[in-house]
Amino acid sequence: MTIPNVTNLHRLLLLFLVAVANSLLAHRAVAQELTPRAFWPAPVGTKVLVVSYQHNDGDIVTDPSLPITGVESGINFLQASYQQTFAAFGRTANMQLSLPYSWGKTEGFAFGEERYRKTSGLADMRMQVSINLRGAPAMDGAAFQQYRKNPRTIIGASLLIQAPTGDYASDKLINIGTNRWSAKPAVGLIWPFHPSWMLEAEAGVWVYGDNDEFLGATRKQDPIVSTEVHLIRRIRPGFWMSLDANYYSGGRTSVASVKDEDLQRNSRFGATIVYPFAGHHALRAAYSTGVVTESGGDFEIFSISYIYLWH
Repeated sequence: MTIPNVTNLHRLLLLFLVAVANSLLAHRAVAQELTPRAFWPAPVGTKVLVVSYQHNDGDIVTDPSLPITGVESGINFLQASYQQTFAAFGRTANMQLSLPYSWGKTEGFAFGEERYRKTSGLADMRMQVSINLRGAPAMDGAAFQQYRKNPRTIIGASLLIQAPTGDYASDKLINIGTNRWSAKPAVGLIWPFHPSWMLEAEAGVWVYGDNDEFLGATRKQDPIVSTEVHLIRRIRPGFWMSLDANYYSGGRTSVASVKDEDLQRNSRFGATIVYPFAGHHALRAAYSTGVVTESGGDFEIFSISYIYLWH
């Protein structure tokens, strides 16, 4: 099946859209995102704009390590994102930038008291750089077309940085921004074991700076080790779906050097589908829910994205 009125290059570039939509719509509760095809390549010079809406419902706050129990939240994100592919040391590489806006309400219990707050404003900005170390050299459109017909195993690495640009009030427990820097180095593998099927895995670790304006004290958080796996079905150029799962552990916090009993050992499961249309455009929908929720994480995520690509 072909996509009418679209060049071969444009059809091939649409295969790249899901990696952009997922990695740039990564859920603000870090370590919990599910991002299939994060290391799938594209021709050098590919540019992608993504506008996304995401709704989170259940036991979730913008910063999941906050000392809140019995949480019931409805949190929304509207996000604009940009990504560009370039060549680095002869390999396929990407730069990404995402700017989210959030609004919603959260209620729960903290320090023996019931808490409730409505929030709206800018959330923390994210920046990411990734590179394919093996299996995906820098390519033009013709080389990428051949690569799509005969994909090879890909090994990649990435660095994601979350900056403290979101709205934050030092006298409030529940905020949109986290008031700290965070970073996640990761390595990933894509294994095309069948012409229409791929298996992907990623492992990384989130590390966190200190929040020195947490209700008059300094708040620290241990690193979180994060892993995820995806089973991907390619249907036709630009049209595919995946089953997604992850597991993450760590993240115990301390306030004024007093350790909290909030070690996270959680897992999520979900699905993603991407459908291209009219050549340069695509829609992406994704859903996930918590399956192991030792500390928070029992919430649902639904997202939908509009994607525009040019070269």
